[in-house]
Amino acid sequence: MTIEKPVDQNSVEVSVNGVRYELESDLHTHTVYSHGTGTIEDNVLSAREKGLKKIGIADHGPGHLGYGVQRKNLVGMKAEIGRLRLKYSDIEILFGVEANILSPHGRLDLKPAEYEYFDFVCAGWHYGAVDGLTPAGIAGTLNNLARNTAEKATKRQLRRNTDTIVGALEAGGILFLTHPGDKAPVDLLEVAAVCARTGTLVEINTSHMSLTAEDIKMMLLADIRFIIGSDAHTPGRIGDFLPAVRLLIDAGASPERVVNLKRL
Repeated sequence: MTIEKPVDQNSVEVSVNGVRYELESDLHTHTVYSHGTGTIEDNVLSAREKGLKKIGIADHGPGHLGYGVQRKNLVGMKAEIGRLRLKYSDIEILFGVEANILSPHGRLDLKPAEYEYFDFVCAGWHYGAVDGLTPAGIAGTLNNLARNTAEKATKRQLRRNTDTIVGALEAGGILFLTHPGDKAPVDLLEVAAVCARTGTLVEINTSHMSLTAEDIKMMLLADIRFIIGSDAHTPGRIGDFLPAVRLLIDAGASPERVVNLKRL
């Protein structure tokens, strides 16, 4: 397969074997409310400049010890997005959160009442997000730091991590799983099968290109769908999608398996 990118580097269009596709949305972007460098409006302006139809603000969940969004800011963030929707009616602005999947129990770092703030929830595993700072949780995080690939992981570690992710997925409410296999090695085929069963999208994250073409080939056995996310922590990276398209092509997968790539 051949990929052709338009001369304009800001373009969110790509041609694959002569078929043109456009990235319609980037739902995984961060702001100064967690540890991004831009404001919500900065991210919106960047998305509009690049021709995106939809932008998602998905700062890190409040359970992260280092840079989670502060719970006291959620109401203000939602109100700010409401004002920006009126100001920029040519783009859909969604308020989301990248919740933390907490080890070892697989719950998210959101209180039940907090779900009503968000238009969507995505979730992933991050260092610094441990359920209750239990000795077992801390030990698991240290093991993942030391053995951060499936090849290095022990069988017990791989089983524990996979069960944690599966528990979060089966609880429901997650639109897409962020950067699977990054930070915590898991059984990707088992995770993909649960994503297919629960209707959870699998993110191809262009900031954390932890998935390989072989991983994608294996996960496709579960008949999953993907979403591309830039995981942008600076406004300039919003809409970065070409590495994900190249990975799909290397895996022999059609771009039409990606929900936010539209065939033109």
